[in-house]
Amino acid sequence: MDMRNETSLALPGHPEQPIRITMTLPTNAYFLSGIRDFTFSLAKNVTGFSEQWAYRCQAVIDELCNNAIEHGSKPGDSVTICIESIVGKYIEFSVEDNGSGHPVNAEEMNKLIHERKIPSYIQHIGVRGRGLPQIVIGWTDELEFSDLKPHGLKVRARKYFDKAHETQSVPNRFSLKTFALT
Repeated sequence: MDMRNETSLALPGHPEQPIRITMTLPTNAYFLSGIRDFTFSLAKNVTGFSEQWAYRCQAVIDELCNNAIEHGSKPGDSVTICIESIVGKYIEFSVEDNGSGHPVNAEEMNKLIHERKIPSYIQHIGVRGRGLPQIVIGWTDELEFSDLKPHGLKVRARKYFDKAHETQSVPNRFSLKTFALT
């Protein structure tokens, strides 16, 4: 596992300096438990999010990584994970795959999200396919898909600190909340 800390923790007098940690992992679910634990610890102990929201951040990164490994990559590939935060402001997750699995583009992902957040779809869905519309959308404030060149997809999700305090309960799974989808 390649882990680079692109910037150090915010220095006193520089509170707007983002914490940015980038990791490149092989497409193997074995490494995800470490990512989940790291995300929980970072969200709870560094960014200022509550323990409840740290668990939610853990679920979001797990879903994004699982999707990149299962759908966007093939065995032997790697995925890139970036976690960025400004203490007391936001935490952001981005996950990049190389598109070698079942390649989809950003436009197709936006259509998929719009279809899957419709209440009638959610009511009839099985065990699979609920992660993006229920976990990621439900517990983040922004979700964006972008195409990578020559292939691949980048998914970026951000949760704002102030909105975490506004919404302490579990999200309404039938909400048609508006998100920044591009």
